[in-house]
Amino acid sequence: MKFLRLIALAGLLAAPPAIGGEAGDLLFAERGPWDLSSGPLVWKLDQTGPEVEGFTPLGQGKLTLDKGTDPSDGKPMLQLAEETSRIKRKIGPFPVEGGDPLLTFFLETTTRDMAALTGGSPFYIRNRLKDALFRGGEIRKEDGKTVAVFTPFAGDKNKERMFGFDTLELSFTVADPKQPILRMAAKTGPLAGGRPAYISEMVLQ
Repeated sequence: MKFLRLIALAGLLAAPPAIGGEAGDLLFAERGPWDLSSGPLVWKLDQTGPEVEGFTPLGQGKLTLDKGTDPSDGKPMLQLAEETSRIKRKIGPFPVEGGDPLLTFFLETTTRDMAALTGGSPFYIRNRLKDALFRGGEIRKEDGKTVAVFTPFAGDKNKERMFGFDTLELSFTVADPKQPILRMAAKTGPLAGGRPAYISEMVLQ
């Protein structure tokens, strides 16, 4: 995951165009400045799906959001650390105010994985995700919590080339719009060729 790509997407999420629905408003609520005075925040990662050339599911792991100092200017910053059995890396820096680095990470991961599994253009996938999040979606209530749900490729003109990713559903569980998103999930139905569904989930611990 390239740093410049992450920053580009972060900029889009930090300053979205006019949002056309309650689900988008909930998702893009201002959560900064991030308060990590009690220590880092940790999300459990769990990803399953088909093992094919160019893609292997990450399995289980964790993603940690912590504070630090940007070595380039000495200012406070945020940093993500991803750790699974297959990968261990740091991603950032991100600004303490503005945007949601976890949402950025989740959406870019979904874009990258879908492109790898379908052979589709990451630019097209990213734009469709962005459009759906900014202008579509619905609100559901599950176990007393608010869930924003999006189906970015339902009815897409290119669905026949998506190998089952036209069924992709993104869901975001929120307790307080100003607090971190509790759960982010990307799920499909069974993929073409009898391959298992793609499921990627992040849950705040």
